[in-house]
Formats: sequence, C-alpha cells, structure tokens
Amino acid sequence: MSRIGKKPIPVPKGVTIAVTGDSIEVKGPKGAVTQAIPPGVTFEQDGDQLNARLVRDDKALGKFHGLARTLVANAVQGVTEGFKKELDIVGVGYRAEVKGRQVHFALGYSHPVVFDMPQGVDVAVEKQTHVTVTGVDRQKVGQAAANIRSLRKPDPYKQKGVRYTGEVLKKKAGKTGA
Repeated sequence: MSRIGKKPIPVPKGVTIAVTGDSIEVKGPKGAVTQAIPPGVTFEQDGDQLNARLVRDDKALGKFHGLARTLVANAVQGVTEGFKKELDIVGVGYRAEVKGRQVHFALGYSHPVVFDMPQGVDVAVEKQTHVTVTGVDRQKVGQAAANIRSLRKPDPYKQKGVRYTGEVLKKKAGKTGA
C-alpha cells in the first residue's frame, strides 16, 4: 500500500467534490477541474477530508493508489490557490507581448513566433521579458510553460533563450588535454 495514497486530502471550505464512477469533479473559487481516476481506486468523503481507497488489496493496483491521491490533491489545490510557472526571456532583442488569446515572441528568428494560449491557461507578460503562466490545472500550466520554453531553449554557452525563473544552466565539461 502506498504511503502517499494513505494520506487524507484536506478539503477547504468553498470546495465541492463530486465523485462519479471513473472521475472526480472538483469545484472551487478559482474554477472547476474534472480529474480522471485510475481503475481500482475509489474516493470517500469523510467530513472535510477525502480518502483514497483501493477496491481490493492487490499489488497490481497499489501503483495507482498514490497517483490517484496526488492527482486529486492537485485538483483541490488548483481550484483553491491555482498554479503558476514563471519564465524569463534572456537575449538582446528577445521579448514577448500578449495580443488577445495569443502571445507574440521575438526570439531572434527572422519572424515573430506566435503562441496560442490553451483553454484554461492564462499568460501574462511583465516588462516584455518575464512571462507568467497561470491556471487551475497543474498539467496544463506545466505543459504550456514547457511549450513556451521549447520555442527557444536556453543555450548554456551564450546564456540566451527562454528559461524557467531560477533555472541554472550548466555548461558541459570540456575535454582535458593530458
């Protein structure tokens, strides 16, 4: 049995949870998230806590126990606090600007790069070189941030490109002439 799967999920006030067969719908002040549940795992609401339980004691189902609990805990956190990823654009002339539901990037190419915002994800640009991706679904926020980063991956030698805030770029070790 999973140690993570045994931990109860605290349900804050203002959050409603509806368990339906193979999915859970979590509604809160920031929005709603529908999360699919892996087979063999059920959820029971116990007052202001939510517990993940295995349908039967089977080693094959044990691997889904912690996964299901973490996915639902992320959904609860997303509808109460939301998720945020921050990226920095580094390079001479590199910048971004929001136009409607699109973000236009100037990343040193001969053309501007246009990024369409996914549904349920918001992108804000401060100072033209700092991008903030926010939303209620952790997976969508992380994937959108990864897609933006992949438009111009950071170069460890020139220190240019789009990188996560606080990301440290390591140079590869060179050859030693011995």
